[in-house]
Amino acid sequence: MALTQQELNRYKRHLMLPQVDEAGQEKIKNSKVLVVGAGGLGCPVALYLAAAGVGTIGLIDFDVVDLSNLQRQVIYTEKDVGKSKVRMAKERLVQMNSTLNVICIEDKLDETNATEIFEKFDIIVDACDNFNTRYIISDTCVKLGKPHIYGAIYEFYGQVVVLGGDGPCLRCINPEPPKQGEIVEAKDVGVFGAIPGVIGSLQACEVLKLIIGCGKSLKGRMVFIDMLNMSFDEVEIPKYPKCRCCGKGE
Repeated sequence: MALTQQELNRYKRHLMLPQVDEAGQEKIKNSKVLVVGAGGLGCPVALYLAAAGVGTIGLIDFDVVDLSNLQRQVIYTEKDVGKSKVRMAKERLVQMNSTLNVICIEDKLDETNATEIFEKFDIIVDACDNFNTRYIISDTCVKLGKPHIYGAIYEFYGQVVVLGGDGPCLRCINPEPPKQGEIVEAKDVGVFGAIPGVIGSLQACEVLKLIIGCGKSLKGRMVFIDMLNMSFDEVEIPKYPKCRCCGKGE
C-alpha cells in the first residue's frame, strides 16, 4: 500500500532521511511486528513502532496492570491498574496513530501456540521477563526463519542482540535455559525506571532498520549497557555450528 497524503505529512522527518525515504516508509507501513510482553520493554518498543507507522503491531501478554508497573511501564496510567495490559496498550497506541492495526493476544505464549502466532508476523520482538518464554521465542523464530530482537534488563543494566533468521540463536549462547532456582525471578529484582526505555528504544531501532534494510544491524552482536557507570560494550555472538536448534547438532 502506498502512503496517503496525510502519511506523507506525518512521516516527513523520516522521508527526509535518504536511508528511509518514501520507499522505506512504505515498507514500515506494510510490516507486521509481534511484541512478546507488554511490560517494561514492550511499552517503549510498541510506542516507537506505532509512532514510526508500523502497519500491524501484535501484542501478546496475559497480565494486568499493577500499580508497581507504573514506575517503568510508560504506556499505562493509574486508571489502568487491574485492567488487561494488551487492551490498555492498544487503546494508547491507536490514540497515537489511528491508522494502526493492533492485534491483542491475551494469552500465555507456549510451545503449543507459538508457531501459529508467529507465522502471521515478519519480525518478533522479545520483550518478556522469563527465560522459558525466551527459549520458546528463539526456537520458534529459528523454525520459521524469522528475526528475533532480544532485549533484557536487570537493575541498572541491559542488553540487546538480533538473533534468528540466518544468524545465531539463543541456544548458541546458552544451550539450555537456567533451571528453576538457579536465577532470581524478575519480580524479585529491582529495575531502574529509565533502563527499559533505553533498551526498548534500541530494540525498536533494530526492528525499523531490518524492515527498511538500512545500516548495520546487531545480528550476532550483543550490546551491553551499564547505565550506573554509563558504559557500553559489545560482544560478537557467533553462530555455533553444532547448535542443536539452528546448527547441525552434536
